[in-house]
Amino acid sequence: MGSLILCHDRHATHPYEITRIHCKIFTIEELCYYLCNNLYLVDYTIMNEQLCTWLDEEIGMPELAADLRDVIRMRGSVEKFVLTILKSSRIFREPEMIRIQNVLERLKNQKDIERQKFKGDNLLESGEIEEAILVYQAILNEEADESVDPKFYGKIYAGLGAAYGRLFLYQESAKMYDRAYQICEDTQLLKPYLYASYKYMSLEEYHILLTKHDDYVEVNAQMRQEMEDIKEHLQMERSAALLEKWKQQYRRSHI
Repeated sequence: MGSLILCHDRHATHPYEITRIHCKIFTIEELCYYLCNNLYLVDYTIMNEQLCTWLDEEIGMPELAADLRDVIRMRGSVEKFVLTILKSSRIFREPEMIRIQNVLERLKNQKDIERQKFKGDNLLESGEIEEAILVYQAILNEEADESVDPKFYGKIYAGLGAAYGRLFLYQESAKMYDRAYQICEDTQLLKPYLYASYKYMSLEEYHILLTKHDDYVEVNAQMRQEMEDIKEHLQMERSAALLEKWKQQYRRSHI
C-alpha cells in the first residue's frame, strides 16, 4: 500500500487570484498544483504580501505566511519562496520535492524564453507530445528575442521535429529538422532529417534528395550500417531465444 498524502480541509471564502493567468485559487492544494505545473513560468510576481495575507487569514496557515514574509523581507529568491510553500504544505513526497528543487535550480538564471523551451523539452521527454508542440510553437510565434543565441531557435525547430516524428508526421518532422540544420549547421541534425524524409518520400524522391548535398550520402550510409547492425543484433537475440526454447523442450521430453 502506498504512503498517504496529507490533504488540508481549509477552503478559502475569498479566493486568491493568480493575476498572470487570471486563475482563482481556493485551497493550499490548488496553490501547490499551480506552482508545480508552472515552475517554468513562476517569477517574482508570486512573491507578494497579498498571498501571505491570504494564506494567513483564508487558509489558516500563519506560520507559513510568517516564513514567506521573512523570505520577502530578506530579499530571498523566488525559488526559496516556492519551496517554502511546497514543503510547508506536506503534500509532496521527498522524491518529488527533490525533482522540483532540481528543476527550480536549473531555471534560476534562465530567461523567460529559455524557461519556455525547458518546459517544452520536459513535456517532450515525458511523452506529452501535443503539449510540447504547443509550447514550441508559442515561442516561434512570438517576436524573436535578440538576447539569445540565434541557434536557440534552431533547437526549437529540432524539438518540433522530434515531436512531429513521434506522432508519425514525418513530412512536418523533416521540415522542422531542415530548418534546424539551416540555423545550427549541426551535422547531427542530418540523420533525423534524412530518416523523416525517407519515411514520407517515395524511393525515387529520396534518392534525388541524397544528390543535393555531399553530406547526405555519407549520413545515409551511416544510417544504413546502423540499421544492419540492429537487424543483426535482433537476429542473434531471436536465435538465442529459439535455442533456449529448444533446450527447454528437450529437457521436458526427457523427464
